[in-house]
Amino acid sequence: MHSLQCALQVQRSLRWGPMASVSWLSLRMCTAHSSLSSTTCPNPERQEDGARKDFSSRLATGPTLQHFLRSASAPQEKLSSEMEDPPPYLMKDELLGSQRKVYLETYGCQMNVNDTEIAWSILQKSGYLRTSNLQEADVILLVTCSIREKAEQTIWNRLHQLKVLKTRRLRSRVPLRIGILGCMAERLKEEILNREKMVDVLAGPDAYRDLPRLLAVAESGQQAANVLLSLDETYADVMPVQTSPSATSAFVSIMRGCDNMCTYCIVPFTRGRERSRPVASILEEVRKLSEQVLQLIHERENICKQIHLPAQSGSSRVLEAMRRGYSREAYVELVHHIRESIPGVSLSSDFIAGFCGETEEDHVQTVSLLREVQYNMGFLFAYSMRQKTRAYHRLKDDVPEEVKLRRLEELITVFREEATKANQTSVGCTQLVLVEGLSKRSATDLCGRNDGNLKVIFPDAEMEDVNNPGHRVRAQPGDYVLVQITSASSQTLKGHVLCRTTLKDSSAYC
Repeated sequence: MHSLQCALQVQRSLRWGPMASVSWLSLRMCTAHSSLSSTTCPNPERQEDGARKDFSSRLATGPTLQHFLRSASAPQEKLSSEMEDPPPYLMKDELLGSQRKVYLETYGCQMNVNDTEIAWSILQKSGYLRTSNLQEADVILLVTCSIREKAEQTIWNRLHQLKVLKTRRLRSRVPLRIGILGCMAERLKEEILNREKMVDVLAGPDAYRDLPRLLAVAESGQQAANVLLSLDETYADVMPVQTSPSATSAFVSIMRGCDNMCTYCIVPFTRGRERSRPVASILEEVRKLSEQVLQLIHERENICKQIHLPAQSGSSRVLEAMRRGYSREAYVELVHHIRESIPGVSLSSDFIAGFCGETEEDHVQTVSLLREVQYNMGFLFAYSMRQKTRAYHRLKDDVPEEVKLRRLEELITVFREEATKANQTSVGCTQLVLVEGLSKRSATDLCGRNDGNLKVIFPDAEMEDVNNPGHRVRAQPGDYVLVQITSASSQTLKGHVLCRTTLKDSSAYC
């Protein structure tokens, strides 16, 4: 087998997530961490140096990323924005929103934010209007999360609150319609329809195209649901409509679903199998974003020196039970490689406290991983058993709730201690910050993000403008400013602003 093929097999055998795959591929060609037999990757120790040199030379002389992007974008099909034909039991005008107002609430992960933008894009083309006022809404749609029991309980509580509003509107000429979208609709369709008769519409993550029809059916007084999952990319030709047009950043989704089937995770059952968007579709969405973003990609190798690298546990035994596909040792080696490749990189991670069968020793190993890696950001949760998962069918949720919560508190405490240490290395440094807007905690401070995606707080004060010497300005959202860091906590950096600058001019100061 060719060395490059062997490298791809190693990467696949470890089953890193999409983000980590590239890093792992560049880390090793044929290593002892591989699950491949000697017949698949013969004599790895003797061939490793040669394989690395061969692969490096191919990277140097082979086609570039731009080559593939140009090739992929050439045969792109024209993206259709026309409304699909209605089903035989509906007239075409019944699919139209007729200026009805939609109120959208988003819960959970960034994918749900993107799903909200997709759903709104579809409804907007059907003639619906968007409102931020709950009281004037004709349709209320909740984009839901099902990753943990607490996330679902939040939605049940919200439905209880909305029941009062819907009851008041029963006698209205325009009755209120309520819909549940996303993962919770997919996972709990029958329970929602039976338990909450006030819910009119259910749409799973792959059914947002069907929202106009579902809402039309709901207008007749019937409950309407579509939770069918697709094996193909569902929204390649749907251009998301940003919910905050003035935002200084945007997420571009390139894939949906997951094939990894970790024992604790409900995602493959709520979002389906992994599938990717066509490159042409991704490029079309990026072209709609600010030209400054394209210029930034051209000028800088890394737009943001931040990588999210979910660990979930520091115990190899627990990682095996989770079917994560890697050991603690392999994970730590990848961390070292990333930090060698990207000096000053900011790392974030996910951790689960109290997974099935987790012992105190396993917990101690997770604590030690937090101390060893010293993450800048973290997302830590107590384990919540999910129906349909492998863990639900094969493992016991045998860690008492009070033990889960105690371990979670210990992980949070250690994370904050280590994140504070990591972030304090920035004190005294001058950093380039992208201004996002006013701080949520102070009307006299501004908030922004540095190159590691860390939050930076600084006073809203006049400053010099590098491009206009002698001219003093105040920072606006979307501006780049230089901030000298004066203090740091586990979550935030603070400092005082020096001047407004540009990406091009900032390198002379940072």
